[in-house]
Amino acid sequence: MSLTEQQQIKLDKIQLDAGWKSGLSEFLLSPKMDELKDFLVQEKKADKVIYPPSSLIFNALNTTPLANVKVVILGQDPYHGPNQAHGLSFSVQKGVAIPPSLRNIFHELNTDLAIVKPIHGDLTRWAEQGVLLLNAVLTVEAGQPTSHQKRGWEDFTDHVIDVLNEQRDHVVFILWGAYAQRKGQRIDQNKHLVLKAAHPSPLAANRGGFFGCKVFSKSNNYLKQNGIEPINWQLDA
Repeated sequence: MSLTEQQQIKLDKIQLDAGWKSGLSEFLLSPKMDELKDFLVQEKKADKVIYPPSSLIFNALNTTPLANVKVVILGQDPYHGPNQAHGLSFSVQKGVAIPPSLRNIFHELNTDLAIVKPIHGDLTRWAEQGVLLLNAVLTVEAGQPTSHQKRGWEDFTDHVIDVLNEQRDHVVFILWGAYAQRKGQRIDQNKHLVLKAAHPSPLAANRGGFFGCKVFSKSNNYLKQNGIEPINWQLDA
């Protein structure tokens, strides 16, 4: 894609990892992205509190550059409580209570790999190793779950998946729940490993299909089989 000077200036203003910016440039310069930006500007003008903070909206993509992605864990929306969301799916910052879904993830991690359950919910260490913790929708209004759905983020993250699908090989996609699995239908399973299970939320997990899914060991086995360094899922030192 050959860019005009004006388009290049527009891209330069976006604080995003260079690899992702290049792969997503067509969408970033599209009217859909302009509409999404306008929506967020209007929400803030109306004095609505938006999570995560603006500087962390692209945290997943900036912490896990395109060239480093080994595993994708696909979530739906950011947490909508104070100080929870920081741009990584299922993750909360240190010092914040671990949400129920993440507690269940840690339980599965413990039974799968015998890793002691972490004392905090900050998954940055996973992201730094190549685990893209991607929500389908990257912002939310405080106290209003799903409030930013169907505003354009789904199209943006579809493009993220398409870029991974086309430009990378042997990526593990972990799809918990029907929503993530629908979104993952575009993944080429001849090039990548797709692992499906029930959602880790208490209501879904307790119905069956999440506990015992062993996605952590399955991910590492696949990575090793393809000559890729596995993930150290241990969060605490």
